[in-house]
Amino acid sequence: MNFRDNWLRILSQIQQVANRVGRSPQEITIVAISKTRPIEEIQEAYAAGQYIFGENKPQELSAKQTLLPQATWHLVGHLQTNKVKYIAPFVQLIHSLDSVKLAIEINRQAQKNNRIIPCLLQINISQETTKGGFAAEELSVFWEQQANFPNIRIDGLMGMAEETDDKKLIHKQFQSLYQLREKILSEHKSSLGNLPLLSMGMSNDFEIAIEEGATHIRLGSALFGSRS
Repeated sequence: MNFRDNWLRILSQIQQVANRVGRSPQEITIVAISKTRPIEEIQEAYAAGQYIFGENKPQELSAKQTLLPQATWHLVGHLQTNKVKYIAPFVQLIHSLDSVKLAIEINRQAQKNNRIIPCLLQINISQETTKGGFAAEELSVFWEQQANFPNIRIDGLMGMAEETDDKKLIHKQFQSLYQLREKILSEHKSSLGNLPLLSMGMSNDFEIAIEEGATHIRLGSALFGSRS
């Protein structure tokens, strides 16, 4: 099965889930996770109509953006401070802002490139030590320093649910991200805007994420197939 077949199948699933929970399918954006995929596969995806791609490694992202600059490129993986410089000139959304230290560097590189870089705050909704992100109670430290980051725009939150077959647990973890967004808005809306984006859900749990309010779903194998 080629990319277009997978993509059309996913679009149909999104429509079915959105209709079931009273949402518009147009509210949901697919970020095709293209890490380790050759540029030929990404070009095939772009030709099919998938224009937004997510990469984990800044240098790989930079190389691919050079080859397909007309695409929209997101950084979705853990971002080291010394790698921000590779993507600062062009990245259109960073999903994984997970520390004040990283915010300082993103802001610095954004200033050097005369840009405001949109970011999502990564929240550790599964509370697993192997996953990055702010704990909900740590966010106050970020808000206290937010004025120091004029070249960062916080557009929402990102989270990853636990890898489990327990659908109730996945629902609960995605619900917690939605509820945290609402709590933040009640406390900081005057300085933040409406935090419109919720990046949650991957190939194995994106339907649950849509049910719980995701605006961006990050799909790799569901679109490109399993890696050989």
